[in-house]
Amino acid sequence: MATTTINRTQLFRASCLALLVTSLSFGIRAGILNKLGVDFNLDKAQLGTITATAFWGFPLAVVIGGVIVDIIGMKRLLVMAFLFHVAGILLTIFATGFWSLFMSTLLIGLANGTVEAACNPLVTSLYTEEKTTKLSHFHLWFPGGIVIGTLIVMLLTKLNLSWQIQVATMLIPTAIYGFLFSKLDFPVTERVASGVSTGSMYKAVLSPLFIFMFICMLGTGITELFTGQWIDVLLKNVSDNALLLLTLETGIMVVGRAFAKPILKLVEPQVVLLISTILAAAGIYMLSTFTGNSIFFAAIVFGMGVCFFWPMMLGFVNTNIPKSGALGLNLMGGAGMFAVSIYTMFMGSYYDQIVKEANGDNTLAGVKVLQATLVIPIALIVAFAGLVFYMRGRKKTVLASEVAV
Repeated sequence: MATTTINRTQLFRASCLALLVTSLSFGIRAGILNKLGVDFNLDKAQLGTITATAFWGFPLAVVIGGVIVDIIGMKRLLVMAFLFHVAGILLTIFATGFWSLFMSTLLIGLANGTVEAACNPLVTSLYTEEKTTKLSHFHLWFPGGIVIGTLIVMLLTKLNLSWQIQVATMLIPTAIYGFLFSKLDFPVTERVASGVSTGSMYKAVLSPLFIFMFICMLGTGITELFTGQWIDVLLKNVSDNALLLLTLETGIMVVGRAFAKPILKLVEPQVVLLISTILAAAGIYMLSTFTGNSIFFAAIVFGMGVCFFWPMMLGFVNTNIPKSGALGLNLMGGAGMFAVSIYTMFMGSYYDQIVKEANGDNTLAGVKVLQATLVIPIALIVAFAGLVFYMRGRKKTVLASEVAV
């Protein structure tokens, strides 16, 4: 009988490449958003709807993937992701207007969600001894891809190459990750390997701590991804280099996530989340008030704030509620993206309303949207402060019970 050999290093690298494609779609779309509006005569509400499509396509795929990944396996899910990516990229390149852009963005959103539905549990299954650290290393490729994507947009725009060519660059890493995954053997998910029942998994995702983290994920997702995806639109009147701000912010996130291991040795995940939220709130406030070169400092502070949101939220849940398994990871990811989709559509309409009330003047629209968004990280500061105290109390209870035994 042949023995299946799991090459976790190769699987991890291929996962990072798949996530790179996911983030390239965000970075490149953020860079060409204004151009799409001009070329296809779309207003900000329509652009908001198109952008939001990726964010609700993602949770749809990630939640369905979370339910079926233990049944069909992670490899089959990643084949589906590859097909969605190819179809979505090609449809974007040959788009003719609102509906073709809507459908292409939906397909890419489904692809992105399917990648995370498979790769998050894959990473935790491969590295059971350091889940949060490896999730941070895996997720550094999300801001990393946004940096690469925005640089591609800036470079190819300077070369006077079309946005269609910019989008087509995503086909290269897509083909590579599709090839790599087709050649590799996969493990079963950690929940299946440890023998945790399906009933126990569903019970775990209905626990009070999971529900609390699920709600918080709505806010962390909006704070990180809405602001980043729309930064070129929101700050175009404040800075001539709005896209460069996104590159700077996401570059900070790459560096921070790369150093997750030493940081987690010094500070617990819930404390990291509290500090991150304070910095994110300060960053959004500064982005909405600073002008000139000082706005680059604001982008650095904001990048430091949102740096650990996504991987730390997933790692916290998988470590402290391990029975939630792949479903728990994917419900968290789906919550974050779904919140962004709804918020993006709402804020696109709000932006247009501000401009209309100002008789076509959009000077302050972006600033007002940022100031409205500031409420979310302020609320999260309170929530995560409560989480820090709760986890300290839980730790003392566990230690006391161990001493009693």
